[in-house]
Amino acid sequence: MELFDRTPPAPLADRLRPRDLDGYVGQEHLLGPGRPLRRYLDSGTLSSSLIFWGPPGTGKTTLARILAGIVDAEFVNFSAVTSGVKQVRLMVSAARDRLALKGRRTMLFVDEIHRFNKAQQDAFLPHVEDGTIILVGATTENPSFEVNSALLSRSRVFTLKSLGVEAVLTLLRRALEEEEAGLSTLGLTIEEGALEFIAEAANGDARVALNSLELLAHGLQHEEHKVLTCRLVSELMERRSHVYDKSGEQHFNLISALHKSLRDSDPDASLYWATRMLESGENPLYVMRRLVRFASEDIGNADPRALQVAVAAMQSVHFLGMPEADTAVAQCVTYLATAPKSNAAYKAIKAAKADVENLPDAPVPLHLRNAPTRLMKDLEYGKGYTYAHDDPDGALLQNHFPDEMGARKYYHPTDHGYESRIRAYLTWLDERRAKIRTEQDS
Repeated sequence: MELFDRTPPAPLADRLRPRDLDGYVGQEHLLGPGRPLRRYLDSGTLSSSLIFWGPPGTGKTTLARILAGIVDAEFVNFSAVTSGVKQVRLMVSAARDRLALKGRRTMLFVDEIHRFNKAQQDAFLPHVEDGTIILVGATTENPSFEVNSALLSRSRVFTLKSLGVEAVLTLLRRALEEEEAGLSTLGLTIEEGALEFIAEAANGDARVALNSLELLAHGLQHEEHKVLTCRLVSELMERRSHVYDKSGEQHFNLISALHKSLRDSDPDASLYWATRMLESGENPLYVMRRLVRFASEDIGNADPRALQVAVAAMQSVHFLGMPEADTAVAQCVTYLATAPKSNAAYKAIKAAKADVENLPDAPVPLHLRNAPTRLMKDLEYGKGYTYAHDDPDGALLQNHFPDEMGARKYYHPTDHGYESRIRAYLTWLDERRAKIRTEQDS
């Protein structure tokens, strides 16, 4: 190192990047013998661009670097966060020169490719098509939503998974054993369970785990007894990082899991998914809006109190805020999960909407119209209407649909909870109508 070189050393996670697949940890579902990406790499050639989709710290960049070495391509790291289309053109120009002068292709690794809008992603297409660049994109977002369809159709998508605790532990132990790039020269003593604590708290993110270990290790450099204890680890990693995005696929996956757990009457799983969303920073009012919707869509009149509980819990979140309102959320979630279920109201409104959408706007029957003016009375508005309080039987036989439609049945109550009483009442009304008609005919 030069005497006045002030360049800080690379983070531990970068220094320990393996150069080949033998040192790569994790993603066995892609890289194990006979698995899809392993077969692709073993061929030694790339016939299409690649998209690596997975959570942070799962080895997307490392895998791209290894791949560049396998196909003997110049690796160019390009961040969609700090660069734009102008930089793309410069990179492509350099890649074209490299191919013409040296006969060597360029792998353009675009980190966080979803940060480019779909129009900007078009800038890659002609250069991918003519073979000037090998494009490898990395994203934490679902490519189906975030990557231009034209670019996506020319790429193979490989999904990387969060690393398991054992995989993260392997990387941590390697960091402690490595001399040149690792931490072995620091002479640390590791308390039992400390590394496991780091691995679990990292939540599948190798970068978080390694950089946390490095921070802890350097904090002990000047201590007489360089012991990495569980207490020190817990102080640094008091709060786990959660893999979540408030508008992307994780957001929709978790709310879907919550909704389905509620529908299946599992209060424990419902609490887990709701808590996971809230602890990951989700807007609690969004969660409450979904719970209010659930109370009508999946419970309805099987337990009419469910909607009251959900609205009251939402008001508690408004009034108290979080975390004080967490018990109100928990009360609501457990109530909805254990309530009897019915989607009869949901199906009824869908059926009614279908008729409104597909049938002509028929006029309201005259007998159902009010007649506040003399002209309306002269036009026979309200004529023939039967007032239910004066003649219940007559009101039962009264038509309430447009004449062009005829009677419709949208609401079919179930036998669950309070709705069974509604079902019994509607059945009694139908039987009463039939009896009245029989008596009139006779």
